[in-house]
Parts: sequence; C-alpha cells; structure tokens
Amino acid sequence: MENKENKPSNFIREIIDEHNLNNRFNKKVHTRFPPEPNGYLHIGHAKSICLNFGIAKDYNGKCNLRFDDTNPAKEEVEYVDSIREDVRWLGFDWEDREFYASDYFDQLYNYAIELIKKGKAYVDSLSPEEIREYRGTPTEPGKNSPYRERTIEENLELFEKMKNGDFEEGTHILRAKIDMTSPNINLRDPAIYRIKKAHHHRTGDKWNIYPMYDFAHGFSDSIEGVTHSLCTLEFENHRPLYDWFLDEVNAFHPQQIEFARLNLTYTLLSKRKLLQLVQEKIVDGWDDPRMPTISGYRRRGYTPESIRNFADSIGVAKRDALIDVTILENSIREDLNKKAQRALVVLEPLKVTISNYPENVTEDLDATNNPEDETMGKRKVPFSREIFIEKEDFQEFPHKKFHRLSPGNEVRLKYAYIIKCEKVIKDDSGEVVELICSYDKDTKSGSGNSDKKVKGTIHWVSAKDAINVDVFLYDRLFNVENPSLEKEKTLHELINPNSLLKLENCKAEPFLKVAKVGENYQFERKGYFAVDSKYSTENKLVFNRTVTLKDTWAKISQNS
Repeated sequence: MENKENKPSNFIREIIDEHNLNNRFNKKVHTRFPPEPNGYLHIGHAKSICLNFGIAKDYNGKCNLRFDDTNPAKEEVEYVDSIREDVRWLGFDWEDREFYASDYFDQLYNYAIELIKKGKAYVDSLSPEEIREYRGTPTEPGKNSPYRERTIEENLELFEKMKNGDFEEGTHILRAKIDMTSPNINLRDPAIYRIKKAHHHRTGDKWNIYPMYDFAHGFSDSIEGVTHSLCTLEFENHRPLYDWFLDEVNAFHPQQIEFARLNLTYTLLSKRKLLQLVQEKIVDGWDDPRMPTISGYRRRGYTPESIRNFADSIGVAKRDALIDVTILENSIREDLNKKAQRALVVLEPLKVTISNYPENVTEDLDATNNPEDETMGKRKVPFSREIFIEKEDFQEFPHKKFHRLSPGNEVRLKYAYIIKCEKVIKDDSGEVVELICSYDKDTKSGSGNSDKKVKGTIHWVSAKDAINVDVFLYDRLFNVENPSLEKEKTLHELINPNSLLKLENCKAEPFLKVAKVGENYQFERKGYFAVDSKYSTENKLVFNRTVTLKDTWAKISQNS
C-alpha cells in the first residue's frame, strides 16, 4: 500500500507508480542515501535525504544509510558521525540498515577477479599522465593501452601482487576492458581498482587496493537489494557503466533515476570549496552558521521542519536550475513565526531615563509570547524608570518619514506606555548617550484607559533587570548571486564582508537567562535568533541570528 499523504506527483513517483503497476521489483520500493564520508553534509544532501527517505516512507518501503567509503585518504570517522547526526536531526531513521561500501570489499574483489577471468578487465601499467593522454577527449576517441592484451593469467598475477602491496601507488591500476572509442568517455576502459596504501577507518590495513567509486557504487546498490537508485544528473552518463558491470557478473539491477541537484543563489555547494573555506579559516569550521552545511544551519537556528518543507516546496526536476535562496529563508521564517517565543532584546542600547516615573519601582507588564499561537500564553516583562532602546530608534534631526523617537516627539513602548523625548544628553565628542523622557501614565498598553494614537512603536528593556548577551548577526556568506561561476576571483574576494557582525553586551529581558541551545526566539523587530552551541557559556549567552524578519536583500537589489 502507498502512503503518499496527498503529496504532489513528480517524474520519480510516476516511474515508481508504473513499476508497481507492472509488478516490477514485486511492488517493493527500497532506496538509499549513499554519502561519501569525506566532508560534512550540505543543503544539497538534505534535499537528497528528504527525497530518498521520503519516497521510501510514502511507498511503505525502506531506505538504507550507506557510506561509500572507498577512498580512505579523504575519509574520517568525524564525517561518519556528523552524517549520522544530520540525518537523524532531519527526522529520518534508517533503523538497522546502516551499511558501508567497505562491507562489500571482499565481494567486490571477487567481482573484479571474475571480470579478469572473463577477459573483461586488465592490469594497466601506464603512468597516470599516459592514461589521461590515451583516454582521448569528448570529441576525439581514445586509444588502447599497450598493456590491454595481457593474458588472463598475467592479469590475475599482477592483480594479486597489487593486493599484496608489492607495487607502489600509481604504478598499476585495474581497468575494465570496454571500448576506448566509445562516445561516452566513462566507458573508455575505466579504472576499477587503484593501489592506495592508506589506513581505512573500518578495515584497517587489510587492503592495499581500493575499488573506484563507479565500480563500488552500483554493486553496493545491487548487493543491498536497492530497487530505485536516485542520483543527481551528473551520474546520468555513468549509468551505462553501472549497467555494464552488473550485466557482466549477472547481478541484480536497480533502476537508476537521475534528478537535478540543488543549486542555491549566494551559495557554494562544492565539497572541495567548502573544505577550502574551512582549511583557510575563512569560516569558523564546518558548522559555521554561514556555511550551507546541515550542521551550520542547525547551529544557526534552522529547524528540521523548515528544511524538509523547503525540500518539498522546490520539488524534483529533470534539469538543473538555480533556486533563489529566499525560498529557503522564507521557509524558516514561516516555521519560526508559528513557534518561536517572542523576546525584547536591544542590540545597540541607548539609555532612556523616564523623569516622571517613580524611582525604585518595578512594574510587571503583560507581554504576548507568540501572537500566532494563543496557547503559548503571556509573560511578565519588568518596567522601570531607566530603560534601554535601540540607538537607531532615535534621531536628533529626524527625516520626514522617521516615526520613532526624536526631540519633542512621542512613541509607544511595546507592551508599556507612550513616552515623549524631553532632553538629549551628549558626551564630550557630541555623541548622544542618554535621553530624558516623560511618560503618560494613562497610556498603559492593554489598560483600555487611553485611545491615544502615535505613529511609532519601539521595543525596550528595563535597565536594572536586563541581562547582557552577545549577538552574532549572520548574513549570506557570498556577495554574488552565483559564486560558482566566478572564475576570475578568489574565494576571499567573493566573501560578503558583512556576513558576520558581532555585538557584545546587548540588553535582553531577564527570562532569556534560562535560554538553552536548540531554542528559537523572535527578537521583536529584529529577526529570529537561536542560542549558539559553540560560544555560549554559563556566564554569557551568545545568540545567532537565524534570519531577518523580512528579505533585506530584496531592497538592496532594488536599489543597486
């Protein structure tokens, strides 16, 4: 039985529906998510995770988590652990189906032996440079290696010596014998095994040779009984090779289906470039909240629901396209608007003394926790004679459309009273350091005692009750729409200089002192924020801006 929950159809679902109609795979649906453990997962992987696990769930099937760990020189246990955490955080469960390509190394080796015995594989002793030269180009055919016609016995002997570590890296490789003139360059006698004397995180030093990804990948799907192998479009030209391998050893054939990979504006999703960002310390590690990694989004305050909703909203396509990152940003806004606790936090404080408010008095005012969810109730916010407001909410010489605080002008304090600016105090350099204001006691918010209207409403925090917090204002990491196309500039030159602004000793209402990692808040008028998992301590909370309340880049684009 299918469990599609009224989800919109797409070409992948249509293929699976046809397979089920024709009783292919006995109406079973078995997918897998097969990351290489050579880096942290990014938002493109999140799309694939949601697709593979989602398809399996909707068709009451199964989805494996398989690590394609065929290159020990680039793989680390750290990456394996991070991948597990990311998949679980997104809300998916592979149950007892955690597999590794290394689980099949013995079987893959036997497949290679079978190909050699059938005259379908040979040991090549050309240098890597010569192999590239012999391979040809997309428009010119390749030519056969002089070692292509080695006897089966010689190939078996050389391959055994490769396995035993008798040769140095780069001296020999095992290649499939297919067609050096094929228009599909992947079929021009591709490498099957290479010598690599590296310690493997699971098999230790057992192997001196490791299978190539293209050899191991299709066989791993086949061994696991995967019915639908969902891949991104760059693997479309690899499918004939996978089929060739499976046909030659008479193995089970999964159905490979290719879909468009995710490309986001103002974002790079190249693992190599992301690793460069980390290694050159352009960012603060793989989980830097500006990184497009799942761990980066998690630390920034994104929710798994928002990423799953984003993946559903963009769907799956047959051709690559550039998706506007605002779709992702709007997804987290919509999610947090419904669930995030509201809070009053002043990022750049300016002191205000309310001259006619009683000294040594604190008044508890009612504040709404979330206007989108009445069940979240209300909280008490302390109000006193001295408060902090945002510096940007005051202008000594206001422009025409400025409706906040200025000399002689009135504004409403959210949840509190209407105040009027009576006096401006400056320091020796001429900077405004304090405002003296008066309040209208009959304008208490929600009291019903006054219908007095003013144009502006601003947020504030009681000075004596405020706690100090640090706030990291994160923005897009790159300042160009499609950084992957910028070939003339270095990564450093593409970085948005305003991608991170650190603010110290911001003023927050006191209930936030118990805020915990993983909790989301809307700082009223400022955006959505989350407690940082890396730099928060018992003595000082650090909040990361998840996203602004509105798309501020739209204004920049319109004005540029």
